Amino acid sequence: MKEIKWGFIGCGEVTEKKSGPAFGLVEGSSVVAVMSRNKEKARSYAQRHNIPRWYTDAQQLVDDPDVNAVYIATPPSSHATYAIMAMHSGKPVYVEKPLAASYADCQRINHISEQTGVPCFVAYYRRYLPYFIKVKELVMNEAIGKVINVQIRFAVPPRDLDYNRDNLPWRVQRDIAGGGYFYDLAPHQIDLLQEMFGPILRAHGYHTNRGGLYQTEDSVSASFQFADGLPGSGSWCFVAHESAKIDRIEIIGTRGRLSFSVFTYEPIVLQNEEGTQEIIIENPPHVQLPLIQNIVEHLQKRAICTCDSISATTVNWVMDRVLRK
Repeated sequence: MKEIKWGFIGCGEVTEKKSGPAFGLVEGSSVVAVMSRNKEKARSYAQRHNIPRWYTDAQQLVDDPDVNAVYIATPPSSHATYAIMAMHSGKPVYVEKPLAASYADCQRINHISEQTGVPCFVAYYRRYLPYFIKVKELVMNEAIGKVINVQIRFAVPPRDLDYNRDNLPWRVQRDIAGGGYFYDLAPHQIDLLQEMFGPILRAHGYHTNRGGLYQTEDSVSASFQFADGLPGSGSWCFVAHESAKIDRIEIIGTRGRLSFSVFTYEPIVLQNEEGTQEIIIENPPHVQLPLIQNIVEHLQKRAICTCDSISATTVNWVMDRVLRK
Protein backbone atom coordinates (compact mmCIF):
# COMPACT_ATOMS: atom_id res chain seq x y z
CA MET A 1 0.00 0.00 0.00
CA LYS A 2 1.25 3.47 -0.84
CA GLU A 3 -1.65 5.45 0.57
CA ILE A 4 -3.29 4.13 3.75
CA LYS A 5 -6.93 5.18 3.71
CA TRP A 6 -8.50 4.55 7.10
CA GLY A 7 -12.05 3.85 8.08
CA PHE A 8 -12.97 4.36 11.74
CA ILE A 9 -15.41 2.01 13.45
CA GLY A 10 -16.35 4.08 16.50
CA CYS A 11 -15.77 7.77 17.04
CA GLY A 12 -15.75 8.20 20.80
CA GLU A 13 -13.63 10.31 23.12
CA VAL A 14 -10.33 8.53 22.39
CA THR A 15 -10.52 9.52 18.71
CA GLU A 16 -10.92 13.25 19.37
CA LYS A 17 -7.32 13.96 20.44
CA LYS A 18 -5.34 10.86 21.42
CA SER A 19 -5.63 9.08 18.08
CA GLY A 20 -7.93 10.60 15.46
CA PRO A 21 -5.90 13.65 14.35
CA ALA A 22 -2.69 11.58 14.21
CA PHE A 23 -3.93 9.56 11.22
CA GLY A 24 -3.88 12.71 9.09
CA LEU A 25 -0.47 13.88 10.34
CA VAL A 26 1.41 10.84 9.02
CA GLU A 27 2.63 11.03 5.43
CA GLY A 28 0.69 8.69 3.19
CA SER A 29 -2.20 8.34 5.64
CA SER A 30 -5.72 9.80 5.66
CA VAL A 31 -9.19 9.10 7.09
CA VAL A 32 -11.87 8.61 4.43
CA ALA A 33 -14.81 7.17 6.38
CA VAL A 34 -16.20 6.87 9.90
CA MET A 35 -18.91 4.72 11.42
CA SER A 36 -21.10 4.97 14.52
CA ARG A 37 -24.41 3.29 15.25
CA ASN A 38 -25.59 6.74 16.30
CA LYS A 39 -26.42 8.55 13.07
CA GLU A 40 -26.01 12.07 14.43
CA LYS A 41 -22.71 11.19 16.11
CA ALA A 42 -21.30 9.75 12.89
CA ARG A 43 -22.47 12.71 10.80
CA SER A 44 -21.17 15.27 13.31
CA TYR A 45 -17.78 13.60 13.64
CA ALA A 46 -17.34 13.39 9.86
CA GLN A 47 -18.29 17.05 9.39
CA ARG A 48 -16.08 18.33 12.22
CA HIS A 49 -13.04 16.39 11.01
CA ASN A 50 -13.58 16.82 7.25
CA ILE A 51 -14.07 13.08 6.64
CA PRO A 52 -15.78 12.42 3.28
CA ARG A 53 -18.18 9.63 4.28
CA TRP A 54 -19.96 8.31 7.34
CA TYR A 55 -21.91 5.14 8.06
CA THR A 56 -24.11 3.61 10.74
CA ASP A 57 -23.28 0.03 9.71
CA ALA A 58 -19.79 -1.43 10.21
CA GLN A 59 -20.05 -3.83 7.27
CA GLN A 60 -20.77 -0.93 4.93
CA LEU A 61 -17.62 0.83 6.11
CA VAL A 62 -15.53 -2.33 5.70
CA ASP A 63 -16.99 -2.82 2.19
CA ASP A 64 -16.17 0.77 1.16
CA PRO A 65 -13.68 0.31 -1.73
CA ASP A 66 -11.74 3.43 -0.71
CA VAL A 67 -11.10 2.07 2.80
CA ASN A 68 -8.00 -0.16 2.87
CA ALA A 69 -7.33 -0.19 6.64
CA VAL A 70 -9.67 -0.13 9.64
CA TYR A 71 -9.30 1.49 13.07
CA ILE A 72 -11.57 -0.02 15.73
CA ALA A 73 -12.36 2.37 18.58
CA THR A 74 -15.36 0.68 20.17
CA PRO A 75 -15.69 -0.97 23.61
CA PRO A 76 -13.78 -4.28 23.90
CA SER A 77 -16.78 -6.61 23.57
CA SER A 78 -17.08 -5.81 19.84
CA HIS A 79 -13.35 -5.77 19.01
CA ALA A 80 -13.19 -9.39 17.91
CA THR A 81 -16.30 -9.14 15.71
CA TYR A 82 -15.14 -6.03 13.89
CA ALA A 83 -11.48 -7.10 13.63
CA ILE A 84 -12.43 -10.45 12.12
CA MET A 85 -14.89 -8.75 9.76
CA ALA A 86 -12.15 -6.44 8.47
CA MET A 87 -9.48 -9.13 8.20
CA HIS A 88 -11.82 -11.41 6.23
CA SER A 89 -12.12 -8.49 3.79
CA GLY A 90 -8.33 -8.31 3.50
CA LYS A 91 -8.06 -5.01 5.38
CA PRO A 92 -5.42 -4.50 8.11
CA VAL A 93 -6.77 -3.56 11.53
CA TYR A 94 -5.68 -1.24 14.32
CA VAL A 95 -7.61 -2.01 17.52
CA GLU A 96 -7.93 0.00 20.71
CA LYS A 97 -6.69 -1.71 23.87
CA PRO A 98 -7.29 -4.18 25.32
CA LEU A 99 -7.32 -6.33 22.20
CA ALA A 100 -10.59 -7.96 23.29
CA ALA A 101 -12.86 -8.55 26.28
CA SER A 102 -11.27 -11.93 27.00
CA TYR A 103 -8.22 -14.05 26.29
CA ALA A 104 -10.40 -16.43 24.26
CA ASP A 105 -11.48 -13.63 21.92
CA CYS A 106 -7.83 -12.61 21.48
CA GLN A 107 -7.08 -16.14 20.34
CA ARG A 108 -9.90 -15.93 17.79
CA ILE A 109 -8.44 -12.70 16.38
CA ASN A 110 -4.97 -14.21 16.14
CA HIS A 111 -6.31 -17.30 14.39
CA ILE A 112 -8.01 -15.21 11.68
CA SER A 113 -4.99 -12.95 11.30
CA GLU A 114 -2.77 -15.98 10.76
CA GLN A 115 -5.31 -17.66 8.47
CA THR A 116 -5.81 -14.60 6.25
CA GLY A 117 -2.29 -13.16 6.47
CA VAL A 118 -3.83 -9.78 7.35
CA PRO A 119 -2.08 -7.94 10.22
CA CYS A 120 -3.81 -6.74 13.36
CA PHE A 121 -2.17 -4.03 15.46
CA VAL A 122 -3.15 -2.91 18.98
CA ALA A 123 -3.07 0.54 20.59
CA TYR A 124 -0.42 -0.03 23.23
CA TYR A 125 0.98 3.33 22.21
CA ARG A 126 2.84 3.95 25.45
CA ARG A 127 5.59 1.65 24.19
CA TYR A 128 6.41 4.39 21.65
CA LEU A 129 6.21 7.50 23.82
CA PRO A 130 9.45 9.31 24.76
CA TYR A 131 8.56 9.15 28.48
CA PHE A 132 8.46 5.35 28.58
CA ILE A 133 11.31 4.91 26.12
CA LYS A 134 13.42 6.82 28.68
CA VAL A 135 12.25 4.51 31.48
CA LYS A 136 13.20 1.45 29.45
CA GLU A 137 16.57 2.99 28.56
CA LEU A 138 17.38 3.53 32.26
CA VAL A 139 16.45 -0.07 33.04
CA MET A 140 18.41 -1.53 30.12
CA ASN A 141 21.48 0.61 30.96
CA GLU A 142 21.33 -0.74 34.54
CA ALA A 143 20.99 2.70 36.11
CA ILE A 144 19.62 0.87 39.19
CA GLY A 145 21.65 -2.31 38.72
CA LYS A 146 19.98 -5.68 38.27
CA VAL A 147 16.21 -5.46 38.63
CA ILE A 148 14.97 -7.62 41.50
CA ASN A 149 11.33 -6.55 42.02
CA VAL A 150 8.51 -4.62 40.34
CA GLN A 151 5.51 -3.04 42.04
CA ILE A 152 2.40 -1.37 40.60
CA ARG A 153 0.34 0.95 42.79
CA PHE A 154 -2.79 2.62 41.50
CA ALA A 155 -5.66 4.24 43.40
CA VAL A 156 -8.26 6.83 42.40
CA PRO A 157 -11.57 8.06 43.82
CA PRO A 158 -14.82 7.08 42.10
CA ARG A 159 -15.82 9.14 39.07
CA ASP A 160 -19.04 11.16 39.17
CA LEU A 161 -20.65 8.82 36.63
CA ASP A 162 -20.00 5.83 38.91
CA TYR A 163 -22.80 7.04 41.20
CA ASN A 164 -25.41 6.98 38.42
CA ARG A 165 -26.90 3.51 38.84
CA ASP A 166 -29.35 4.06 35.98
CA ASN A 167 -26.66 4.94 33.46
CA LEU A 168 -23.32 3.48 34.52
CA PRO A 169 -20.24 3.93 32.28
CA TRP A 170 -19.60 1.06 29.87
CA ARG A 171 -16.16 0.64 31.46
CA VAL A 172 -17.76 -0.92 34.56
CA GLN A 173 -20.12 -3.22 32.65
CA ARG A 174 -18.50 -6.65 32.38
CA ASP A 175 -20.37 -7.76 29.26
CA ILE A 176 -19.12 -4.68 27.39
CA ALA A 177 -15.68 -4.01 28.90
CA GLY A 178 -14.58 -7.48 29.99
CA GLY A 179 -14.40 -6.34 33.61
CA GLY A 180 -14.34 -3.07 35.50
CA TYR A 181 -11.81 -0.23 35.46
CA PHE A 182 -9.05 -2.78 36.06
CA TYR A 183 -9.70 -4.25 32.61
CA ASP A 184 -9.60 -0.76 31.11
CA LEU A 185 -6.50 0.71 32.80
CA ALA A 186 -4.26 -2.17 33.90
CA PRO A 187 -3.55 -3.25 30.28
CA HIS A 188 -1.23 -0.29 29.73
CA GLN A 189 0.70 -1.03 32.92
CA ILE A 190 1.02 -4.75 32.21
CA ASP A 191 1.99 -4.19 28.58
CA LEU A 192 4.74 -1.74 29.52
CA LEU A 193 6.24 -4.14 32.04
CA GLN A 194 6.18 -7.00 29.54
CA GLU A 195 7.81 -4.71 26.97
CA MET A 196 10.66 -4.13 29.44
CA PHE A 197 11.00 -7.52 31.14
CA GLY A 198 9.49 -10.07 28.77
CA PRO A 199 6.33 -12.17 29.13
CA ILE A 200 4.60 -12.84 32.43
CA LEU A 201 4.26 -16.61 32.78
CA ARG A 202 2.53 -16.79 36.16
CA ALA A 203 -0.22 -14.55 37.52
CA HIS A 204 -2.63 -14.80 40.42
CA GLY A 205 -4.98 -12.32 42.00
CA TYR A 206 -7.81 -11.43 44.32
CA HIS A 207 -10.59 -9.06 43.38
CA THR A 208 -13.61 -7.71 45.18
CA ASN A 209 -16.19 -4.95 45.15
CA ARG A 210 -15.84 -2.77 48.26
CA GLY A 211 -17.65 0.37 47.21
CA GLY A 212 -20.89 -1.17 45.98
CA LEU A 213 -21.32 1.39 43.22
CA TYR A 214 -21.48 -1.16 40.41
CA GLN A 215 -21.30 -4.92 39.87
CA THR A 216 -17.72 -5.34 38.67
CA GLU A 217 -14.54 -5.39 40.77
CA ASP A 218 -13.33 -2.08 42.22
CA SER A 219 -10.32 -3.37 44.20
CA VAL A 220 -7.69 -5.82 42.91
CA SER A 221 -4.46 -7.26 44.26
CA ALA A 222 -2.16 -9.42 42.14
CA SER A 223 1.19 -11.16 42.06
CA PHE A 224 3.01 -12.25 38.93
CA GLN A 225 6.33 -13.60 37.68
CA PHE A 226 8.21 -12.98 34.44
CA ALA A 227 9.94 -15.64 32.35
CA ASP A 228 13.36 -14.95 33.91
CA GLY A 229 11.98 -15.35 37.44
CA LEU A 230 11.56 -11.63 38.21
CA PRO A 231 8.65 -11.24 40.69
CA GLY A 232 6.12 -8.45 40.66
CA SER A 233 2.95 -7.32 42.40
CA GLY A 234 0.18 -4.82 41.91
CA SER A 235 -2.70 -3.18 43.73
CA TRP A 236 -5.55 -1.26 42.15
CA CYS A 237 -8.40 0.58 43.88
CA PHE A 238 -11.03 2.58 42.01
CA VAL A 239 -13.05 3.71 45.05
CA ALA A 240 -10.22 5.22 47.12
CA HIS A 241 -10.28 8.41 49.16
CA GLU A 242 -8.62 11.40 47.50
CA SER A 243 -5.79 11.18 50.04
CA ALA A 244 -4.86 7.71 48.73
CA LYS A 245 -4.66 8.73 45.07
CA ILE A 246 -1.56 7.31 43.37
CA ASP A 247 -0.35 6.31 39.91
CA ARG A 248 3.10 4.75 40.23
CA ILE A 249 5.22 1.83 39.13
CA GLU A 250 8.35 1.18 41.17
CA ILE A 251 11.25 -0.85 39.84
CA ILE A 252 13.70 -1.97 42.52
CA GLY A 253 17.26 -2.84 41.61
CA THR A 254 20.46 -3.93 43.33
CA ARG A 255 21.85 -0.39 43.11
CA GLY A 256 18.77 1.83 43.34
CA ARG A 257 15.14 2.47 42.57
CA LEU A 258 13.23 3.83 39.58
CA SER A 259 9.65 5.07 39.77
CA PHE A 260 7.30 6.53 37.19
CA SER A 261 3.61 7.10 36.46
CA VAL A 262 1.64 5.56 33.62
CA PHE A 263 -1.29 7.95 33.19
CA THR A 264 -0.21 11.30 34.68
CA TYR A 265 3.36 11.42 33.33
CA GLU A 266 4.78 12.78 36.57
CA PRO A 267 8.58 13.15 36.60
CA ILE A 268 10.54 9.90 36.45
CA VAL A 269 12.46 9.51 39.72
CA LEU A 270 15.84 7.77 39.65
CA GLN A 271 17.54 7.01 42.95
CA ASN A 272 20.97 5.36 43.09
CA GLU A 273 24.42 5.87 44.62
CA GLU A 274 24.74 9.13 42.71
CA GLY A 275 21.69 10.61 44.47
CA THR A 276 18.12 11.37 43.47
CA GLN A 277 17.27 12.69 40.02
CA GLU A 278 13.91 13.83 38.63
CA ILE A 279 13.61 13.44 34.87
CA ILE A 280 10.92 15.33 32.94
CA ILE A 281 10.06 14.01 29.47
CA GLU A 282 7.45 15.60 27.22
CA ASN A 283 5.14 13.50 25.05
CA PRO A 284 3.51 14.58 21.76
CA PRO A 285 0.03 16.19 22.02
CA HIS A 286 -1.53 13.29 20.06
CA VAL A 287 -0.10 10.42 22.08
CA GLN A 288 -0.86 7.69 19.54
CA LEU A 289 1.06 9.47 16.76
CA PRO A 290 4.39 7.55 17.07
CA LEU A 291 2.64 4.17 16.99
CA ILE A 292 0.30 5.12 14.14
CA GLN A 293 3.28 6.33 12.12
CA ASN A 294 5.02 2.99 12.71
CA ILE A 295 1.90 1.09 11.61
CA VAL A 296 1.53 3.17 8.44
CA GLU A 297 5.20 2.62 7.58
CA HIS A 298 4.75 -1.11 8.24
CA LEU A 299 1.83 -1.24 5.80
CA GLN A 300 3.93 0.68 3.28
CA LYS A 301 6.71 -1.90 3.79
CA ARG A 302 9.09 0.74 5.13
CA ALA A 303 9.26 -0.52 8.74
CA ILE A 304 8.25 -3.33 11.07
CA CYS A 305 5.65 -2.76 13.79
CA THR A 306 5.74 -5.35 16.58
CA CYS A 307 2.79 -3.92 18.51
CA ASP A 308 0.53 -6.60 17.08
CA SER A 309 -2.26 -8.84 18.30
CA ILE A 310 0.17 -11.62 19.24
CA SER A 311 2.11 -9.40 21.64
CA ALA A 312 -1.14 -7.92 23.01
CA THR A 313 -2.76 -11.26 23.79
CA THR A 314 -0.50 -11.97 26.77
CA VAL A 315 -1.92 -8.88 28.50
CA ASN A 316 -5.42 -10.36 28.38
CA TRP A 317 -4.08 -13.69 29.61
CA VAL A 318 -2.58 -11.99 32.68
CA MET A 319 -5.75 -10.00 33.43
CA ASP A 320 -7.99 -13.04 33.04
CA ARG A 321 -5.73 -14.98 35.41
CA VAL A 322 -5.83 -12.17 37.97
CA LEU A 323 -9.62 -11.92 37.74
CA ARG A 324 -9.94 -15.74 37.62
CA LYS A 325 -12.07 -15.55 34.47
